[in-house]
Amino acid sequence: MNTSANAYRPFQIGLLASGLFFVGYIAFGWQGWGTPAAVEQAVGEVSRWCERVQPGLFHEPVNALSNIGFMVAGLWMLWRLGGDVRVGRQGQMFGFSPVALLYAGAVIWLGPGSLLMHGTHTGWGGWADNLSMVMYILIPWLINVGAMGRWTTARLLGIYATLVIIYGLGRAVNGGGLGINLDFFGLSIAFWVISEVLYRFHSQHLRWISGLVGFVVAGIFGITPFEMWDEPSRFWWVILFCLPGLLALKSPDARRYYWPWFLLGMASYLLAFAIWQTGKPAHSWCNPDSLVQAHGIWHLLSATATIFFFVFLRTERKLN
Repeated sequence: MNTSANAYRPFQIGLLASGLFFVGYIAFGWQGWGTPAAVEQAVGEVSRWCERVQPGLFHEPVNALSNIGFMVAGLWMLWRLGGDVRVGRQGQMFGFSPVALLYAGAVIWLGPGSLLMHGTHTGWGGWADNLSMVMYILIPWLINVGAMGRWTTARLLGIYATLVIIYGLGRAVNGGGLGINLDFFGLSIAFWVISEVLYRFHSQHLRWISGLVGFVVAGIFGITPFEMWDEPSRFWWVILFCLPGLLALKSPDARRYYWPWFLLGMASYLLAFAIWQTGKPAHSWCNPDSLVQAHGIWHLLSATATIFFFVFLRTERKLN
């Protein structure tokens, strides 16, 4: 497969899979989606994400269809990877590298995952949405700790698959928090930032204090140490902030360039998060009947962030 003639085969498969998703979505939803999840509102009411709930295939049309942005972003990545094959460019985030293909595929899956929640308002749609987010956010921090732990690609992919299966089954059985108040998505965001700090400034001393970075990340998203102290059973998982440091045994043998792509990715995501906060019924900016929905903008900006991070990871160069 690793030939110029088949360079764009992953792109073609991704495009076909995206098209088949919508065919299947329409076929299964034509007669309605059945009983909505307990957390969702009835048709005519304002949804949790501000948009008024509509009858038919897409209960939140704007919030659902804005997820096409993720699919377009992932397909663009597959196209770029095909271009790598044509010119013979190789590396972890180039060409037919399993890690690069996994990253692009996870970005594509973010679209259907979130669309299923906003479109169907079913419990299984919510499960797919949350699983898709975890399947994406696992990748960057596993890449980082894998590089510093000298993991093989097979080991990285095996750990990734194991975590996805455990999380997916755990959430299906026990719901959000896996029954143990574990915010695995939020924790993984902290893991990513902690591991990125370690990747850039690795030292044996930093390994043991790197967990403190996790508290800074939590603060950015509005979780203060006072809340953690007041509700230890809810925020017990902050003790896991030390995990990236424990896994980062050695200094990475490569260097990445953080300007501009990593900073643009962070800026795009944080802006998206700020806009996401306004897309709730209680917010004064909420207009449930508008074609411009804050949550839809959140999807588009988050999709843009995945592109910036993809390009950032491709700046990696081996040290001499």
